[in-house]
Amino acid sequence: MFEKDDSHNVFQPDIFVVCDPKKIFEERIYGTPDFIIEVISPSNSERDYGHKLNVYMKCGVREYWIITPETDSVLVYTKEKDTVRLDMYTFEDKIKTSIFEDFEIDFKTLQI
Repeated sequence: MFEKDDSHNVFQPDIFVVCDPKKIFEERIYGTPDFIIEVISPSNSERDYGHKLNVYMKCGVREYWIITPETDSVLVYTKEKDTVRLDMYTFEDKIKTSIFEDFEIDFKTLQI
């Protein structure tokens, strides 16, 4: 994924969805994914909560989930026009994405 004004920002999210097939090439994705999930480990938390969040929102990621197994929590950042909404969940919740009509994850059924 590249930042709009700086092609030096390249990330490899844990899980991502790209809806535009024109961005997908055999060797890599060129452009911004629509939906990203990062699973936090103690060694990468500052980068995921800070730098990546800022770059993802600036570049137009529509929804960004940060999953923290240590606290059984999920933060969902949703881009809405010029603002970012934050919703907080636990592993007891079913979380529905705001960008896909019929997609949800039931965290009670996952082994994280």
